[in-house]
Amino acid sequence: MDKRIYLCLAHMSGKEQAFIKEAFDTNWVVPLGPNVNAFEDELKHFVGQDKEVVALSAGTAAIHLGLIQLGVGAGDEVICQSFTFCASANPVAYQGATPVFIDSEEDTWNMDPVLLEEAIKDRIAKTGKKPKAILPVHLYGMPARIDEICAIAAKYDIPVLEDAAEALGSEFKGQKCGTFGTFGVLSFNGNKMITTSGGGALIVPDESTKKQTMFYATQAREPFPHYQHEKIGYNYRMSNICAGIGRGQMTVLDEHIAHHRHVHALYEKAFEGVDGITLKSNPDGRFNANYWLSTILIDPVKTGTNYDEVRRNLDERGIETRPLWKPMHLQPVYAHNLCYVNGVSERLFNMGLCIPAGPWVTDEDVAYIVEQIKACCTKSCFITVLK
Repeated sequence: MDKRIYLCLAHMSGKEQAFIKEAFDTNWVVPLGPNVNAFEDELKHFVGQDKEVVALSAGTAAIHLGLIQLGVGAGDEVICQSFTFCASANPVAYQGATPVFIDSEEDTWNMDPVLLEEAIKDRIAKTGKKPKAILPVHLYGMPARIDEICAIAAKYDIPVLEDAAEALGSEFKGQKCGTFGTFGVLSFNGNKMITTSGGGALIVPDESTKKQTMFYATQAREPFPHYQHEKIGYNYRMSNICAGIGRGQMTVLDEHIAHHRHVHALYEKAFEGVDGITLKSNPDGRFNANYWLSTILIDPVKTGTNYDEVRRNLDERGIETRPLWKPMHLQPVYAHNLCYVNGVSERLFNMGLCIPAGPWVTDEDVAYIVEQIKACCTKSCFITVLK
């Protein structure tokens, strides 16, 4: 194949330029403005549940501001999902707090509610105080067992900061991911469901919390004619230019979600009954993933190969793939952090690949990708038998 097939490339609607031009024509090129306000309103309408939304410079910034408003500080512990990208945990360290990592369960690959409660009980017994917050992730757009997680959080009166950076449009029991916790986080990085080039948003419970979030995101400037600061603030607001891109992207968000689900359905049909290759799908009818990235597990015993050999072979054939996230409890930077593990995330990391699913991926691309994956595995099995 002449072209390279990427995991998830940004896909423009064609309307972004009009919003950007309007910003330039009116000289609204600062980290505030009509596009920001309109983008926030559109996101608010999309996520529902009477939530408010604050557009920010990154999903990481959104996690950070959520932690600040939950009072997380030095000496605190925050329960974090281990199987995720580092941006889910790093803001905890920004606050001088300590991430405590929880392994995954098999159904969704997200935070295991059983281990979560064990960890809470253990930390209370050993430290005399509760963790300050719980930070679950909806990995690759697959909703976590968020009802169980929130029930445990309520039982111990611990707030939930819900990382839905990869899950814009995903639903659990018909409710959008990011709206279950006290705060929810979205990302609009260049490879997400929609993009603002870079950017993110914090989903907040009400208007007063939105104002407080905006306060922290604009250097915590007090309402004086001079510059007065009584708290530490940050330069985290989204620019009016980036928000213009976001407004154009909102016009194709539903289309993008539908396309990702369509691509996943093609993979489901193609891999059905293929021994040794497992595609991750919704566990049951409560879950409705956006399938930001489709993911497969490659059984080295049944296929005679491993995920890294397949990754390298696919790369040579013009197909971008990516190993599943390396769990945080295995990362050198968090080598000394507490972790409550069951082996699930480590096994997944050693078996899994993300495969292309974005708006530019065609039905023909899917057929080629599946053909090449099957060929890699079949060839490896044949070589193994000959040896």
